[in-house]
Amino acid sequence: MFITCFDLEGVLVPEIWIAFAEATGIPELKRTTRDEPDYDKLMNYRLDILKEHGLGLKEIQETIAGIDPFPGAKAFLDELREITQVLILSDTFIQFAGPLMKKLGWPTIFCNSLEVAEDGTITGYKMRVEKSKYTTVKALQSIGYDTIASGDSYNDLGMIKASKAGFLFRSPDSIRAENPDIPAYEDYADLLAAIKGVLSE
Repeated sequence: MFITCFDLEGVLVPEIWIAFAEATGIPELKRTTRDEPDYDKLMNYRLDILKEHGLGLKEIQETIAGIDPFPGAKAFLDELREITQVLILSDTFIQFAGPLMKKLGWPTIFCNSLEVAEDGTITGYKMRVEKSKYTTVKALQSIGYDTIASGDSYNDLGMIKASKAGFLFRSPDSIRAENPDIPAYEDYADLLAAIKGVLSE
């Protein structure tokens, strides 16, 4: 029995923080998990910038409302969900994810949560568990599932390497070069064929 686990941003939808950086004209917010392996360091960096510019949840949600999934992402998920269970494992936040899940046909997502003050200021965040993607994949395996995993960033490598099969998808050259043993794909058709190959073994 398989569950196929995917990262969200950079794989199925554009990076939220990059879109917000472009919307606000704050280039420092373009830094993502493709650039910074330490998620805690990255998020505290982001929260400091938001505080400095007086930006909060409302402004980010307004940007998210205008983000669409990558072309072909929903059709890819729909076809895959006909043959296997699919789970989105993301280090984004429940306050960000809803509109994007609607556009993707409401796949199941496990993510984190923001701590938000009454005035909309983001004061902190709460990770669901430590190393959430890796921890979740290991938990699924402990209850009898084989996992297949795919993502694009440093924080996806744990779940990819821990799974029966793992794939990089649209990863930057640096991550691909550092992990030459992980098959890497650029389009959904090739990734779908690779996953189907694992499922048929």
